[in-house]
Amino acid sequence: MNTVATPATPLELIPLGWGDLAQHRAFLVHYAQRRLQDPALAEDLVHDVFEAVMTGRASFGGRSAPRSWLVAILRHKIVDLVRERSGHDSLDTCDVDDELTLPCPQARPDEVAEQRELLSSTLARIAALPAGLRDAMQLRVLRDQTSEVVCRMLGISEQNLFVRVHRARAALMAN
Repeated sequence: MNTVATPATPLELIPLGWGDLAQHRAFLVHYAQRRLQDPALAEDLVHDVFEAVMTGRASFGGRSAPRSWLVAILRHKIVDLVRERSGHDSLDTCDVDDELTLPCPQARPDEVAEQRELLSSTLARIAALPAGLRDAMQLRVLRDQTSEVVCRMLGISEQNLFVRVHRARAALMAN
């Protein structure tokens, strides 16, 4: 049962009942799940939307379709959640229209394993480089020493250091 028959004046509020809300529930949950990647959290936010509507904290004025209005409320709740959890600046500068997704703050276990394998392989390849290239790469890139310090430690010029690091990178890319 849809209670929106004619457009309302800006001051006139149209009450929405459970029946009006329930017909949009599946769509709202799916919408939230796509953005949050968490089914339980999506259900919670949709419940919060319905609670806001039923308690009168959100009032439907009839200036849009009920589903659009409910999605707008849900979108604001998602943005609020992101702000709350991130501890960063506002997302108002982002385009939250239809493409808001929450990035996972941590890598998945398979990604961590893949990164560790890649790191181990890269470190082994650096260790296999000729001594001059290896030392330059380890000191300048891995240990993040300044060029001045590395040049003094290896007894070479800054230009020679750049050449060695470039050759080491080229050798690593070739393997």
